[in-house]
This record gives sequence, structure tokens and C-alpha cells, in this order.
Amino acid sequence: MRLRGRACRVTIFIGESDLYRHRPLYAEIVHRAHAMGLAGASVFRGVEGFGASSRIHTGHLLALSSDLPVAVVVVDTEENVRNFLLVLDELVEEGLVIVDEVEVHRYVGGAEEARRSWWSRGRAERGDDGGDRPEDPDTR
Repeated sequence: MRLRGRACRVTIFIGESDLYRHRPLYAEIVHRAHAMGLAGASVFRGVEGFGASSRIHTGHLLALSSDLPVAVVVVDTEENVRNFLLVLDELVEEGLVIVDEVEVHRYVGGAEEARRSWWSRGRAERGDDGGDRPEDPDTR
């Protein structure tokens, strides 16, 4: 699948220890995005940060707090992201949700295309047989 052009990105900043019904909140957000058929979601764990409480959360060994910042990023069409915001209203009690317009240059999905290496995908897009380049490891 190719997605090109305008899209929306929603970024949810929460704490690593935030829970939704005894499950990590970031995991619940990702699973809800998947269930809604959104294009994709990724979770990024921060090494240090602070939010509305102004309390610094850090991963340093001697720090008392281990509630590190987490960002969940979802990119899809504006309509799908707007529908997902209704789900986030239910899930996120404390945190920050940012929605911004982005331009998607390339998205590859699906089992068949995902197995192909970036090199072979690029060759196929260019119509290049790869005769003067190293062998593609996926074709050995």
C-alpha cells in the first residue's frame, strides 16, 4: 500500500507507568489504533522529561522516579485520526495530545512488500534490474 500526500499525526505524551484497567496505557492506545485499522502506531520511551506536574522524570540509576516519559505516535488520514481522538478522550486522563498535519512521502505495508528489502523495492520502483549492483540478500 502506498500513502502519499497529506495526512495527520497524533502524538500522545504520557507516563510509562500510566495504566488503563491494569494494563500499560501506551499498550492500550496501540491496540485500540490497531483495532480501528489505523495505518500504524509506534511507542517511544524518553530518557528524561517533565510535564504539567513540573516533576522531572529520569532514567538515571539513582533517580527515585522511574516513570519515564512515553510518546505514542499515530499517522493516518485526518478523518481516521479525528475518530481516534474520541477513543483517546476515553483513555487518556492525564497527558498531552498533539495533532498536526504532515506530508507522507512513502508508506509500505502488507506482508509481501514488507518482506522485500529496501534495495529491491527501490530497484523495482526504478525499473532497474540491478545488473551492476551487489546481489540483493533477499534473493539468495
